[in-house]
Amino acid sequence: MTAATAFDLVSGSGDDLRQIVALCEALGDYCLIGGLAINCHVEPVYTMDADFALAMSHLTVARRRLRELGFSVEDQPHSLNALRADSQLRIQFTKDPRYAAFPARAEVRETLGVRLRVASLPDLLQAKIWAWSDPERRLSKRKKDELDLIRIAERHPRFIPQMPEAIRAQFPGHGP
Repeated sequence: MTAATAFDLVSGSGDDLRQIVALCEALGDYCLIGGLAINCHVEPVYTMDADFALAMSHLTVARRRLRELGFSVEDQPHSLNALRADSQLRIQFTKDPRYAAFPARAEVRETLGVRLRVASLPDLLQAKIWAWSDPERRLSKRKKDELDLIRIAERHPRFIPQMPEAIRAQFPGHGP
């Protein structure tokens, strides 16, 4: 069984990811970010989120097209969220302007059987540091961000010096 098949069985997402990627490809200036993107660079872990950076100028069109595709769409202060009633795959488009340059440095990768633009590993590292450092984020989310940073450091030790001190200190020979 492929990872894509297993994911579809658990999430009930069917063709959701493929349709979202097709929408993003049509609009341009996008890339996958977050845990699913990190899974493209390190040993994968299970996630039910697909997070994207999409040019802010495309969000209005994306909102309309998502509704046409049968997604319920919800505007949040920091994101545009989409979900189908019969699916557990949560789609999120960030509104954070810090991600605006990520699509230009994205790489084509494959995840869950779909080829798409994925944020570069240095950009994903920066995004996870931002998320982990945000004191307003729920503790469980910050701990997941910490785990993602540790997963990156274990697989790509060259990034350990760029990690926050609290993360770096967990690696022998890199602490105070």
